[in-house]
Amino acid sequence: METFFVTLASGSLLISWFATPHLTSISLPKPCDAQARYDIVAAQNAKTIETAELTPFGRKETGWQIYAPQVGETIGTACAPDTRRFAANLSRWQSRNRLPATGAVDPATLTAMKVTWQRSRPFIAAFTEGCPEAASEDDLVDIGPREGWQGKQTQLHRDALANLRRMVAAARAADPRIARDKQMLTIVSAFRSPEYDAAACATRNCNGIAKARCSAHRTGTAVDLYVGAAPGQSPVSSDDENRLFQTRTPTYRWLVKNAAKYGFVNYVFEPWHWEWVGPDQQMPIPKPQKPPVFAEIFSQYSR
Repeated sequence: METFFVTLASGSLLISWFATPHLTSISLPKPCDAQARYDIVAAQNAKTIETAELTPFGRKETGWQIYAPQVGETIGTACAPDTRRFAANLSRWQSRNRLPATGAVDPATLTAMKVTWQRSRPFIAAFTEGCPEAASEDDLVDIGPREGWQGKQTQLHRDALANLRRMVAAARAADPRIARDKQMLTIVSAFRSPEYDAAACATRNCNGIAKARCSAHRTGTAVDLYVGAAPGQSPVSSDDENRLFQTRTPTYRWLVKNAAKYGFVNYVFEPWHWEWVGPDQQMPIPKPQKPPVFAEIFSQYSR
């Protein structure tokens, strides 16, 4: 009996210890921690994100801040680029994609990711036989009077518009910051006929990099959405300052994490440009292929 009471008392003390502030002294792992061996590479990523000289889409850029949300989504982490966990996840992604598993964002890694991002767009996959045909009038419907940016009227493929409406409603319900701005996620541009694009490209730069031979907007499934704009900038300006501003908005961050649920993929160079691929047309993530081949294709058919 004495032994029983001693055991009971010991158990009570143990329970009491865990019920007291002693519990707060236990060191629990932080979500974005990883092995200490990633300290150096995490510091390297913290530096290169702002200073690296890169040309991921054929134009010189300083740093990879603009692409950080998509990089994080691709490697499966919400941790900041300067954390060990980010480096650890990137290392695993690099290994799976036959790259040196350094955990550092470098030109080769960003090029491989670009290939993955671009090939998730059926518009890119259709280039084996040239530009895809323009959407038929039977497939196009008018957007609603309040769905266009600043009241703009345009058309979109009926299925793309139905899923876009579901996505916009979900985004506004999920984040009050998105819901407060009535222009947020309105349509800046949707269907554009090949004739319209040909006339426009004859007089201006069509995609911020080079004159595109054809545009995804001809399919009726591509849409430019208002995700914010830097002061004094157009919502579809490819200026680096504007693009960086947009990738930091709650709207863009929400889209990066959730748009695929509604069948939309991003042309990552342009935070505002999204393409509906359909729930049954989701393409498997391909293995990286030779960058020079795709670099030529992407410069011709970026939008």
